Amino acid sequence: MPHVELDSLNWGPDWTEVPVELFRDRVGTALHGDSWVVDGNYSKVRDIVWSRADTVVWLDFPLWLILWRLVRRTFQRTLTREELWGGNRERFREQFFSRSSLLLWALQTYRRRRRGYPQLLAKPEYAHLRQVRLQSPRETATWLDRLTPTASTSDSG
Repeated sequence: MPHVELDSLNWGPDWTEVPVELFRDRVGTALHGDSWVVDGNYSKVRDIVWSRADTVVWLDFPLWLILWRLVRRTFQRTLTREELWGGNRERFREQFFSRSSLLLWALQTYRRRRRGYPQLLAKPEYAHLRQVRLQSPRETATWLDRLTPTASTSDSG
């Protein structure tokens, strides 16, 4: 199944967001097929993604775990100078000591998102969605293992 990373469609060079209409066009084009997996959840394209999706998987992990993983991933990316979308690279100063920090964003939005997702998912326009709420990495691994066909199943024919 194609993997669609919303960040790659949203960010241009120098961490500039593309215009909303271009972002929406890119997402619509990326979701042209019958099956895909979208990574991310931007409110400005949620109507496009969720209306075409059959399942929403919500990784509802504890804040301490989200922050730990974010710090570890960001630190690694700044050290290796890993290139991300649009040629962008995370910079230590911006990620740890600025108002545009992902860490600050995670802290500021965590509670609101935890309260908001159940309300969003309860809306009639999303009644068609199968909802999967996973609250730990172990629960996530178990769920993923159940999705993966076993060798004996896939080898039969």
